[in-house]
Amino acid sequence: MGNIADHPPHRKRLLLAFAFFGSLAATLFLLLPSSSPIWPASALLGLQKRLEQTAVEARNGDESDFQNEPLLADEGGHVDEEEVENLRKEYNTALSRATSRISSQGIAFGYAAGILMLFVALVPVTLLHGTTFSLRLAIGLSGIWWALFSLPAAAWLPSSSLASKIDSENDAEAAWVEEEEENDGKREWSTRREIIGAWKRLGGMLRWREIKRLRYTFQYLAAWFLLSDGSFLVIRTAILFGKTTLHMPPSSLILIGIISPCAGIVGSLLWPKLQRRFVWSNLTVIVVLNGSVKFGGLTTPGEMYGLAVYFGTVYGAFQGYARAFYSELIPTGEEARWYALFSITDKSSSFVGPLVVGLIADTTGNIRYAFFFLTFMVWAAIPVLMSIDVEHGRKDARSYRYKG
Repeated sequence: MGNIADHPPHRKRLLLAFAFFGSLAATLFLLLPSSSPIWPASALLGLQKRLEQTAVEARNGDESDFQNEPLLADEGGHVDEEEVENLRKEYNTALSRATSRISSQGIAFGYAAGILMLFVALVPVTLLHGTTFSLRLAIGLSGIWWALFSLPAAAWLPSSSLASKIDSENDAEAAWVEEEEENDGKREWSTRREIIGAWKRLGGMLRWREIKRLRYTFQYLAAWFLLSDGSFLVIRTAILFGKTTLHMPPSSLILIGIISPCAGIVGSLLWPKLQRRFVWSNLTVIVVLNGSVKFGGLTTPGEMYGLAVYFGTVYGAFQGYARAFYSELIPTGEEARWYALFSITDKSSSFVGPLVVGLIADTTGNIRYAFFFLTFMVWAAIPVLMSIDVEHGRKDARSYRYKG
């Protein structure tokens, strides 16, 4: 879908189409009896959700469209190279902070909406004493919620005509140039051709020749491979640890599951302020966030609540900054495709952590030791992050051209 979403006229359509089908599928849970043999088909919701997220991330990546290099010259046509470089650095710094702030606010709003929806869904589950119908009702309500809050996106996101106009003005910035497109720019649109082309281009992106040209982009993806899996597993391993080792009741574990995203809201809003206060770059914030992560020694339920607050504050900010920083290292005009690769990297690492955590728990009989492994995964990415030359990575991304 990334290939199609990189065409501005299709981004909003894709987003709204997947939102419609996803919300409809969730709402239909109300009509599906618990004994129905087609329940396994509900797994398709997961695929649909990933496709919609690709469309959403295409829009998230649009902010990098504003990274076009400014033309700076005085009336006499003379250019002060030092002044140009200073202005460029100031521009990049301001853009970087604005991107991270918007991304962090998006994470905060997402957490807040999720928590609010959780409380709404808990009402029927509680009143109906956790019956199967009450769970179906909760899922159906989430589908209705999804549909209702897709309406503001339909009303307020830029129209296809405006997106096409912007795209035509930025044609020179397109990172991918296909020979067929050069020879026949007016060829009739074909969804089948675009999907097949997307798979071909994905293979092209992963050629060693292209990896060397975008060295720092792929270096960050390697770090993201470790960070996404390690961070994702922490709170889940903690809940499992609380249940099996600390013998915490389900109500306490649910409370931890609520406290963590609440702390994530605070962290998402707090860290941009700290960034401005200490004049940190996005990369520095990511290093600080992950460098402060360490687990182990949990012995009481009270410490579990402390972990939920601490980790939620860090993880909420990390999610926003991870995507914001990545937007600085990807080619202009190819945001959807590169964010799709970002998601592929995330999901392809998702089996490694659970596998190792399970092996540690089975071998030692104590899941506590899994926290040391998760800490190692997060810390192992820090040297990779610190070796990224951000300015060089930006220049490589802006000058990147691919001919298939």
